[in-house]
Amino acid sequence: MSADRGHEQGAGRRTTRRFPLFTRDTARPEGGGRAASGDLPAPARQWPMLVVLAAVGVGLLLTSLDQFRIGALLIGAALLAGGVMRWILPSVGMLAVRSRFTDIVTYGVLGLAIVLLALMAQPKPWLVIPYLKDTLHFTMKS
Repeated sequence: MSADRGHEQGAGRRTTRRFPLFTRDTARPEGGGRAASGDLPAPARQWPMLVVLAAVGVGLLLTSLDQFRIGALLIGAALLAGGVMRWILPSVGMLAVRSRFTDIVTYGVLGLAIVLLALMAQPKPWLVIPYLKDTLHFTMKS
């Protein structure tokens, strides 16, 4: 009988080890609060994310207007700026997706990769890395 009474008291707790079908209590990422005070309009509270999205939008527009290298550089720079904002600012709003470290590494690696690929794009690359050309010729020999 005491087992039944204990079960009645713990009726709100899960009695199974299975995960619930719907998650109701996910923790917000560190720095995931508002980037500005609550009395400002919604866009102003999310200014870091809007800065990154606006720069990526301008980069995509330049790319569509046949300025591929400049547009891709701007997209990469926007991701790098997102990583820097995530590192420096205590609260970045929706720019915070995971932990601070993971966000910084993700934005940084993706931004750096896009910048390097834009600099090495053909024709007339702005950045030439000789050993990469030698590696390509070595791997493509028949």
